[in-house]
Amino acid sequence: MTRMTSATRPALNRRLAEFGTTIFAEMSALAVRTGAINLGQGFPDTDGPEEIREAAVRALRDGRGNQYPPGPGVPELRTAVAAHQARYYGLTPDPDTGVLVTAGATEAIAAALLALLEPGDEVIALEPYYDSYAACIAMAGARRVPVTLRPREGAFRLDLDELRDAVTDRTRLLLINTPHNPTGTVLTREELAVIAALAVERDLLVVTDEVYEHLVFDGAGHVPLATFPGMRERTVTIGSAGKTFSFTGWKVGWVTGAPELVAAVRSAKQFLTYVASGPFQYAVAEALALPEEYFTAFRAELAAKRDLLAAGLAEAGFGVFRPAGTYFVTTDIRPLGESDGFAFCRALPERAGVVAVPNAVFYDDREAGAPFVRFAFCKRTAVLEEAVGRLKTLAG
Repeated sequence: MTRMTSATRPALNRRLAEFGTTIFAEMSALAVRTGAINLGQGFPDTDGPEEIREAAVRALRDGRGNQYPPGPGVPELRTAVAAHQARYYGLTPDPDTGVLVTAGATEAIAAALLALLEPGDEVIALEPYYDSYAACIAMAGARRVPVTLRPREGAFRLDLDELRDAVTDRTRLLLINTPHNPTGTVLTREELAVIAALAVERDLLVVTDEVYEHLVFDGAGHVPLATFPGMRERTVTIGSAGKTFSFTGWKVGWVTGAPELVAAVRSAKQFLTYVASGPFQYAVAEALALPEEYFTAFRAELAAKRDLLAAGLAEAGFGVFRPAGTYFVTTDIRPLGESDGFAFCRALPERAGVVAVPNAVFYDDREAGAPFVRFAFCKRTAVLEEAVGRLKTLAG
């Protein structure tokens, strides 16, 4: 038997061997190389409110946050996050013990999973899932168990029986994302009630990624899982300023929940970034207190962009799943005579001058995701109109 030495052992930890460069980096580089319009990566091409940008400048000039901020986050932001949860959802986390500021939602996800999981634990995640979920579960030594959202009646829907059947004695945690990236699905109140009852019945923890909470276009709006009976004490809720205020580069996210859970996440988070985004935390505190008119106008603007891109994609020949939330449209390329999303997306910049992302990267079952492709509509209207014009050439 040959012993693996440092000379023969791969440099990358085996838990991360399946994860290479993210698809977002690959497709964004392809956009730069070809000059294509980048509708792949989900970042806006305009900044958020000018008064919030000026609030960050003011914090810098006043020397607030230029040195290490407090580990849990600056008090002003923790208070603002707690007030936001109360204002919109009637949740009342303690700003001192129930709120933790993180380096974006990505760190919040990593810290939560590293804190709450041990090797051998099972985590149920809704598939397709944001790619960092799988990597963070792997880093924790846990096992991911996907429950697939499947296309039905123009949307991707969760099979609640399949979810229940996926729970075993080894299941530690449900990882829920609503509004859901990449499909744009928003779980209904009835679906969330079943998930909550299952978590209580089986004594499961829940980490819920709600970064698109202010981008629910249809129905009564976002409903946090933590508002259901028995869920406040077992739910870690993740939010972020990047998606709501269009300052994705500031990397300001947060965790809210019961003090015991938040303390656990903080224990892991302190050994990741320790702290981040000092001056921006003060600005985000002001952003969370913006009047309701801001959130209403922001949602309406993105809904109009959704409709523009969805209609253009349909005219170009795609099968279109009109999203109920987020700022992504998932499409089916089979009506175009295609079936391989990877090949389609790698060729699309040359064929039509547009970059998209293959949904298969968000699946364990790559075949299930093979014919689906995601486009982002968080871009200027003129950019979307140009992209739609280019994509229509696919229709022949």
